[in-house]
Amino acid sequence: MEYSITNMFAEKMTEDVYVKAFAEGVETEQREHIPLVSVLLASYNHEKYVEAAVRSVMEQKGVDFELVVIDDGSTDHSPDILEKLQGELGFRYIHRENKGFVPTMNELLSLARGKYFCSFASDDIMPPDRLRKQSDFLSRHPRSVACFGQIKTLSPEGEVSPDVVPLYLKNVPEVSFEQVFVSDRAIHGCSEMFVTEAIRSLGGYDTQFYFEDMPLFLALLFKYGPQPVSPDIVCCHYRVHGENMHGNYDRMYREILRLLDLYKSHRLYAYACRRWKARWFSTLAYKDKREALRRLPKLASLTPSFLLRLPKLFIPKAFLKC
Repeated sequence: MEYSITNMFAEKMTEDVYVKAFAEGVETEQREHIPLVSVLLASYNHEKYVEAAVRSVMEQKGVDFELVVIDDGSTDHSPDILEKLQGELGFRYIHRENKGFVPTMNELLSLARGKYFCSFASDDIMPPDRLRKQSDFLSRHPRSVACFGQIKTLSPEGEVSPDVVPLYLKNVPEVSFEQVFVSDRAIHGCSEMFVTEAIRSLGGYDTQFYFEDMPLFLALLFKYGPQPVSPDIVCCHYRVHGENMHGNYDRMYREILRLLDLYKSHRLYAYACRRWKARWFSTLAYKDKREALRRLPKLASLTPSFLLRLPKLFIPKAFLKC
C-alpha cells in the first residue's frame, strides 16, 4: 500500500501509522529511484580501512549515485563496522559467507541500477568529486563505454602522494587493446567508470581468473575498441600495504599468461607472451634472484624487452627499481 496524507487520516492515524507510512514510503522511493552511477564495493577483512573507504564514497557531491556493499565473509570486525555505517548513511549492504572476490563483483554488478558504475576497494579512498567528473566525462562522450583516470598512492597511515602515478599518464588520451595486450600500457583497476550495460553484454567479470580487472579490460577493449583516459580526473587514492591482492606477483603473471591464451589467434599473441615473460623475469630479478635464475630457461627470449632486463639479475637490489 502506498501511503498519502489522505489515506493516513482515513485510517484515523496514530503515531505508529505515521512511522509505518514514512518507512514504507522511503522504501518505495529508494526502490523506484534510479541513480546515474552505482559504486560497487566488495569488502573483505579491511577493518582498519573500510569505514574511511565508505565515508569517502558517501561524501561525493554533484551526482546522483548509489553505493552497494557486499562483505564477502570477513572474519574481522568489518561486518560490524559496515552494519553501523549502513544504519547511519543508508547505503545498500549485504553480509554473507565467503564466495571469493570475482563472484562477489559479479553479484554486485547484478545489483547495480546506475547507467554507469565503478568498482571501489574497501581499503582505498575516493577523492572528492570523482563520481561527478567521471560521469560528466562519459555523458560528454556518448560513443565511449568506459572512462579511465589517474591514481595517487596512499600510505597505510593515510598520507596521500602529492602527484599522480606517472605510469598511468602514459595512457592519455586513450588506451587500446593492443597496448594492454603486449604490456605497453597498464590500466589501474581503481581508475575506471563503465557503461553498465556494456559490461553486462560481456558477461561481467570472468570467473576463470582470480583477479577481476585485466580480463575485463581486455575483453572490453577487444570488443569496443580504444577507450578514453582523462589526465585530470583522479579516481582513487590507492592504499599501498602488504595485503594488496596484486602483491602476489608470481600468481599474477601466471594468470596473465593464461589470459593471453584467450587471444591465441591474435597476430600479436607470441609477441605479447614474450613481453609479459620479460616483465615476470624483471620482477623476479628484483625480488628473488635465485628464483629468477631458476626460471631463466622458461622466461628468456632473444628480444630487446628481455635482454634489457637481463642485467638486473647481476645488480644488487639496493641499486634497482622494481
